[in-house]
Amino acid sequence: MAKVSIGLRGWRFEESEVFTADGEFKPLDEIPEGPRERLVRLTYLVEKPCDACYLVHGEEDVERCAPATIVYGEPNEEVLLCTDHEADFLYWYREAGGTAHRGEPTFRDAFHEWFAGGGRAPDDYAGLDHVETDPGGLPDPPDPEEIHSRLNEEFEGRTIDLRDGEGTAEDDEDLDLDDVDLGTDYPS
Repeated sequence: MAKVSIGLRGWRFEESEVFTADGEFKPLDEIPEGPRERLVRLTYLVEKPCDACYLVHGEEDVERCAPATIVYGEPNEEVLLCTDHEADFLYWYREAGGTAHRGEPTFRDAFHEWFAGGGRAPDDYAGLDHVETDPGGLPDPPDPEEIHSRLNEEFEGRTIDLRDGEGTAEDDEDLDLDDVDLGTDYPS
């Protein structure tokens, strides 16, 4: 199967990891962790403005920002871009030292600093040619609210009061805090 972008260009997914044989989205628990993390993050990012436009126009004029159509970077350190600012990002990444921040928590901030400081691609700098073979052929992504509510349903957290050793969840019978030494010094 091929790789596809979903919602925004940039992050690509192996079709067999996210879609069933019928072409529908797989349940989240059947999608491998990395693609699942990106897919869930995309539900949040799809409606966001371009980072570069936002740096130009700011919060007070956010309605002038173009919607993001492209995402680069890792989840939670990604850069969102419109088509007009993709060349600026690619120039920064390829020519102005952006590759040094690849995979680092400074990725997004480094691009923002470069762009806010006046960094731009030369007028004749070529971006990427994107090939869209059948954008309408992908199924509609799951509703973001549905994904977020399912994630919350799957979380089975519990509260433990360490002062008295009593858990508040019903399945705490096997929890034994007698052997826990909270006074132990651990190497730093």
